[in-house]
Amino acid sequence: MVRYIAAQQNDDGERFIEGCWAIFGHGNVAGIGEALHAAKGDIPTWRGHNEQTMAHAAIAYAKQSGRRKAMAVTSSIGPGAANMVTAAALAHVNRLPVLLIPGDVFADRGPDPVLQQVEDWSDGTVTVNDAFKPVTRYFDRITRPEQLLTALPRAFRTMTDPAECGPVCLSFCQDVQAEAYDYPVSFFEPKVWRQRRVRPDEGELAEVAALIRAGKRPVIVAGGGVHYSGATDALAGFAEAHNIPVTETQAGKSVLPWDHQLNLGPIGVTGGEPTNAVCAEADVVIGVGTRFQDFTTGSWGLFANPERKLISVNVAAYDAMKHGAVPLQSDAMVGLKELGDALEGYVSPGEIDGLKDDWFGKVDPLTDAPDPSSSRDAAGHNTLPTDMQVIGAVQRASNEETVVMCAAGTMPGELHKLWKSGKPGSYHMEYGFSCMGYEIAGAMGIKMAQPERDVICFTGDGTYMMANSEMATAAMMGIPFTVVVTDNRGYGCINRLQMGCGGAEFNNLLDHSIGGENSNIDFAKHAEAMGATSLKVSSIAELEAALAKRAEAKGPYVIVIDTDPYPSTEPGGTWWDVGVPEVSTRDEVNAARAKYETNKKLQRAD
Repeated sequence: MVRYIAAQQNDDGERFIEGCWAIFGHGNVAGIGEALHAAKGDIPTWRGHNEQTMAHAAIAYAKQSGRRKAMAVTSSIGPGAANMVTAAALAHVNRLPVLLIPGDVFADRGPDPVLQQVEDWSDGTVTVNDAFKPVTRYFDRITRPEQLLTALPRAFRTMTDPAECGPVCLSFCQDVQAEAYDYPVSFFEPKVWRQRRVRPDEGELAEVAALIRAGKRPVIVAGGGVHYSGATDALAGFAEAHNIPVTETQAGKSVLPWDHQLNLGPIGVTGGEPTNAVCAEADVVIGVGTRFQDFTTGSWGLFANPERKLISVNVAAYDAMKHGAVPLQSDAMVGLKELGDALEGYVSPGEIDGLKDDWFGKVDPLTDAPDPSSSRDAAGHNTLPTDMQVIGAVQRASNEETVVMCAAGTMPGELHKLWKSGKPGSYHMEYGFSCMGYEIAGAMGIKMAQPERDVICFTGDGTYMMANSEMATAAMMGIPFTVVVTDNRGYGCINRLQMGCGGAEFNNLLDHSIGGENSNIDFAKHAEAMGATSLKVSSIAELEAALAKRAEAKGPYVIVIDTDPYPSTEPGGTWWDVGVPEVSTRDEVNAARAKYETNKKLQRAD
């Protein structure tokens, strides 16, 4: 298996699986561990501190590489394998390749039940690794060595196919790992897996072109598929040729520079006013490489024009057909080129002049550095910075090589609205699964994919506490990136959602949790204890000064700043479907329910 992996290449002639993350246990140390040791001159093995987070690092690597390269991750059986299930789900939702190789029980069942084995009383073939089946694109249990002759090509076909791309799990029985088999020499010859570019069907192309030509207010919704196709230039050319404004999902952000005249910016629940206003009136919505998830569509209440037509340009038929869309199943780059040819001479009459200026006039002041003279309250105490001010400080410290990344909590919404992305790939957000704990490991994976980039990770105190162990891995390996920890003493984002649904503040912020008053975590000292360079700052000015010194750090560089958990960017956004109790004794909940029912009537099923 390891020899085969080392011989597989992408169409740039580079090894597709760059290396393997490994935590060894009795289910993989004797077999896979020995194989990785023998091949360490051809394929590196990195030691992580948690199975889930080292898989997150692998996934971030694949995402930042545009799915052209990936990594493998191996674990022992039982808890080590189960730890990777969350990461598998993250990769599945985001259509990202990763090769997961958990150990499994004995195929011959001689020592059953082995240590860490989960037994199913009604099915002797079930192990804990069956939990991977719903969250992987391809699953195979290796119970005989010759099965690799078919399993490995299927695994690589899945990981390199643009439409099927996602995580693969090869569940490897531990006794089979140690068995010998005479494989054909040809099995280990280098093989190139080329990125397939699916061309549009002529009938679909003609139908989509006719719909766009008939439109008076078309708009493009650009998703992550634009990045993976390498279609950012094609999208810019298409939009400019036909005067069609572009909106960006979380995965699609940075497909166009923030100041491009046709880039309206973020869409949906975390979107801006220009985009959402145009989308509400659009008569033709053209999705390109997007899954149309609920944050993008405002839970399908955003596209309000009763006459609107939905078009989906997507390499995956599953996504191209969503919500009754007229499909153009195609690679984004090829599809935009051929659709542009079919639309030759068409120019949308829509106007967006002034919309962006008005938007930035509202939100730019939110990211400005605070006036030092007004940084104290009436009692003379220091007021806490907002998340928006922290973003502004990082924006001012960024350069053309900066990649900002995040995953869950408050910052994804604020960054989607406020961050001004430059070139493609400068914004890395895991928001398909919105998985807390992705950030620190993900930042490490980004830096491994593109060592020349200036990687800045935003994370809250809640996420930091969930998964920080790969900070030690990055320090051990000398991988430099910057982490800005915004400490708002709890889960500030969900606390605001709780309040917005009429709920009382409860069990989110530490101040409203049992024993929360006893919590006093020094995140800077904790990061330092794991080998990072770290410091605590008390103001935006101090944050900017600290950011200016980040290039001096030899490994991870952590800056901690206390922030206010309550403010958020009020302009922009749209409704999000979160079920509010239909019956309550609290007036606040009843008021929220009434608002919910009003918005629910605007939700479209088509």
